[in-house]
Amino acid sequence: MDFELTEEEKAFKETVYQFSKKEIAPESTKPEYDEKGEFPWECWRKMGEFGLLGLPFPEEYGGQNASAMMTVLAKEAFAMGGADAGLTLSWGAHTILCGVPIWKLGTEEQKRKYLPKIASGEWVGGFALTEPNAGSDAASVRTYAVKKGDRFILNGSKIFITNGPIGRVFVTIAVTDKSKGPFGISAFIVESTFKGFSVSRKLDKLGNRASPTGELVFEDCEVPEENLLGPIDMGFAEVVKYIFMWERSCLLAPAIGSMEAGIRRCMEYARDRVQFKKPILKFQAVQKKLVEMKMNLEAARQLVYRVAWLLDRGIPALVEASLAKLFVSEAVIKQSYESLQIFGGYGYIKDFPVEKGYRDARLATIGGGTSEIQKSIIARALIQLSGKDIE
Repeated sequence: MDFELTEEEKAFKETVYQFSKKEIAPESTKPEYDEKGEFPWECWRKMGEFGLLGLPFPEEYGGQNASAMMTVLAKEAFAMGGADAGLTLSWGAHTILCGVPIWKLGTEEQKRKYLPKIASGEWVGGFALTEPNAGSDAASVRTYAVKKGDRFILNGSKIFITNGPIGRVFVTIAVTDKSKGPFGISAFIVESTFKGFSVSRKLDKLGNRASPTGELVFEDCEVPEENLLGPIDMGFAEVVKYIFMWERSCLLAPAIGSMEAGIRRCMEYARDRVQFKKPILKFQAVQKKLVEMKMNLEAARQLVYRVAWLLDRGIPALVEASLAKLFVSEAVIKQSYESLQIFGGYGYIKDFPVEKGYRDARLATIGGGTSEIQKSIIARALIQLSGKDIE
């Protein structure tokens, strides 16, 4: 097995890192975006021009034809360069959760209509799955769609939708045949201009505040029949299999970059901070924290890279993706905690980025499937491998 990145991959990663560090981080991390919960539009425009927003899409749809591995490297480097975590989160929802399903499931007409606008950043995308009563039990969605003439009529609501307040296009999950349970679920491409669509409110969050999150309402929302994404009654499992592997590699990659940057930040601070007449870096308690950070970083990186590697080869990786999601999300929260411990009182105030990093990291074990759900997925796989069913 060759774990070495190619020269092309190294150069690409460095290019994205420098872009983030010089062009995005100084603007996106301005305090007002976090304090006011505002989206950094100028940074978004630059990301579109740089080609980040359409990275994995084929060139004929405005993308860069990047592999899953290259996309992971870009997201890792972007976070390592210091870009705001909220902006990075919005990028993931836009490109991976909205763009990838259209790319993988869409008709030629759908791809040509939507992907170029997503790749350029002209339209902001999102993924509308979670509902007030269907979070971890995502297959129990209640939003339903009824075919009437040449359109579908959607009714229901979605909550915790990243990019909800600013989005123009959403891949939306709805029930089309209740009698089939999770097999009677379909996906639709819904534009915010469609009659019956509205954003009921913008949610005020603990972290990732530059990424707008909202509640969407579908009240007799009229969706043209040509906006059905994939076959009718495709089933929940078929919908999400095109999403979760990409989500749990590409959306985890920024955590790798933030962990790398966090270790560097802690090392610099520990060298400069003097207590009892010596730098705190010389204390074993601090050294042990840094060692655990480094160990978790390298383990997390290999788990994420492996999912990307499998994706590029068309190998199913749902369990591997869940393993990566579980480990990385737990690791990044632990690191944010230990970073604050190293910084002490300074880490608790807003003058230092550690405080914001602590708030931003907390989403990791909740968003995109909780740690508890990942453990259930992995446990089911283990039981199946055992060849024995349990009651």
